[in-house]
Amino acid sequence: MRQKIKRTFRVSKYVIYKETLVDYKEHFWSFLGAFFGIGIIAFIQSHYLLEQENIFLIGSFGASSVLIYGAIQSPLAQPRNLIGGHVLSALVGVTIYKIVPDILWLSAPLAVAFSIVLMQYTKTLHPPGGATALIAVTSSGKIPELGYWYALSPVLSGCVILLLVALFFNNITPNRSYPNHSRLKRLLKKKHEHKMKK
Repeated sequence: MRQKIKRTFRVSKYVIYKETLVDYKEHFWSFLGAFFGIGIIAFIQSHYLLEQENIFLIGSFGASSVLIYGAIQSPLAQPRNLIGGHVLSALVGVTIYKIVPDILWLSAPLAVAFSIVLMQYTKTLHPPGGATALIAVTSSGKIPELGYWYALSPVLSGCVILLLVALFFNNITPNRSYPNHSRLKRLLKKKHEHKMKK
């Protein structure tokens, strides 16, 4: 257990170090990705939705943008985490809101806590997902009226837009690679080593 904690700390330190190196080209692509990802969602909201439906852009997408455009090697920024974390958290938030709609001091922490555990259990941990769950229980007006449709739009549809933009801008140069396939390579290597032992 102690060795695992040390390894996790070393990997985290490396990822944070690598992501904070001053590389103006990387910053440029991060900027463009975030600008276009959020920009497309905001454009759709501004031009194609009626004022009373104006909820296509939710705050947790800003936090997701930091990860998927600025920390692309992070395990928390991978497509499975982006989509799974947001959608599962949205479903949790709506469910909690339906069970305890008028007790904010209870519904807010329940929504966030359950969403974290569900993301951990499904290996889709994505920190902005907690905000997505919180938005479901704290918003007034259109979002509560949406019910479970909230998970489909704005959440899933917005995540798909952010992901498509990330796939484009994070792979536009040879120095950037998204999604990070190192986890998949490790799993395949372990599987191969396991077969060789037999």
